[in-house]
Amino acid sequence: MENTESAKNEEKLGCFYNGKQWIKALPLRALNNVAEFGNKVKKLGKDDPRRVTHSIKVGLALSLVSLLYYFRPLYGGFGVSTMWAVLTVVVVFEFSVGATLGKGLNRGIATLLAGVLGVGAHHLAALAGDKGEPVLLCLFVFLLAAASSFSRFFPMIKARYDYGVLIFILTFSLVAVSGYRVENLIELAHQRLSTIIVGSCTCILISIFVFPVWAGKDLRNLISLNIEKLGDFLQGFEEEYFEKDENEENVLVCQSKKPLCGYKSVLNSMTAEESLANFAKWEPPHGRFRFRHPWNQYLKIGAITRQCACQMEALNGCINSEIQASSQEFKKKIQEACTKMTFESSKALMELSSSIKTMTHPKFVIAHLKTSRMAAEDLKMALKEAQLEKTELLQIIPTTTVISLLIEILAYTERISESVHELSRSAKFRGVADSTAIVPVSDSEDSVPHVVLTVHEIALP
Repeated sequence: MENTESAKNEEKLGCFYNGKQWIKALPLRALNNVAEFGNKVKKLGKDDPRRVTHSIKVGLALSLVSLLYYFRPLYGGFGVSTMWAVLTVVVVFEFSVGATLGKGLNRGIATLLAGVLGVGAHHLAALAGDKGEPVLLCLFVFLLAAASSFSRFFPMIKARYDYGVLIFILTFSLVAVSGYRVENLIELAHQRLSTIIVGSCTCILISIFVFPVWAGKDLRNLISLNIEKLGDFLQGFEEEYFEKDENEENVLVCQSKKPLCGYKSVLNSMTAEESLANFAKWEPPHGRFRFRHPWNQYLKIGAITRQCACQMEALNGCINSEIQASSQEFKKKIQEACTKMTFESSKALMELSSSIKTMTHPKFVIAHLKTSRMAAEDLKMALKEAQLEKTELLQIIPTTTVISLLIEILAYTERISESVHELSRSAKFRGVADSTAIVPVSDSEDSVPHVVLTVHEIALP
């Protein structure tokens, strides 16, 4: 019994001691958590300083709109509906100009249409008498809500006008239902529309004129960066494939060379590209982005870039899983041609990336691709010679697969070049008038020779 009681006492003392230590460590833990949170906030701001300015702009817009509520002369003109202006700022203000402009216009136009239809539905239902009015109002709400909800399934409406359709349903329902109990319905609708227009205009003006963030510029930079990542992968290909020590363990490319993994992010960039292109279509002309800028061409380039990244993913997996029984002698035969092809393709991709970023016409891409295509033909000849020499098939299959994927990557690089040249002509990049070129397009072995035509402007005396 005494041993049991002493054990219980020791357990209580231990719990008390641990609790005391935990309480003493609590302030230090709190300070560490605060410091960790501060570091996260600092890193978030350093990664993209525009996030800080965006937060300040939202605060400025809310402060300006709140003046409608604080000053009695302004409040008297709008009444309680002033809160709709504050709500509009909270909902409409987005990170980029295009997103804010799109939401603002969607909200304003949808509110106007829904208000007009709501007032019309109310007056039309009033003709049916006291008993028929609520029935007709319910019928109108049902029909318009059902039709509007169904229209959201159309891809074009879903992409650009989805928010406007939601606001249309909300506003029509509010006006139609509240109009049954409110006497001065037109004044109520006018106040709500006015405050929503004030809130939307405040957001749009601040978004455009106070440190604007253009979605079109972000889309251009994203496409340029994705193409650059493809070029980085090709630049490091030779070192990973040919100069790897045979005695070393087969280390994954993405573990040994982290920059070579950049292409992986390209595979998942479709959503971001489509979102930025949708926002960019709402933006007014600015800088070198003129009216009716070919935004869809950026999406086309992005799609081809992702297809090229898929080939690089397959090539990366092929390198990582390649068996050591592959013929080292055959690899040495093709090393020079492979190196030349990947090097020239990488230079072409880098120039295309720089061309999109600086909005200048690419001048030397054709030469790089022509040299790369000649190296590809040398690789095909090496494969035919290996077949004639009756080299053991199992020894050259892994290397042959790599060669095939490299040729496919070259074909996609040529398609990217063709699309960038088309973008350059459509968007009138700098230097596009100085030279016009026929861009080579990848084709089969039996293709006709590529022809490059360059026409320079000649100044007449």
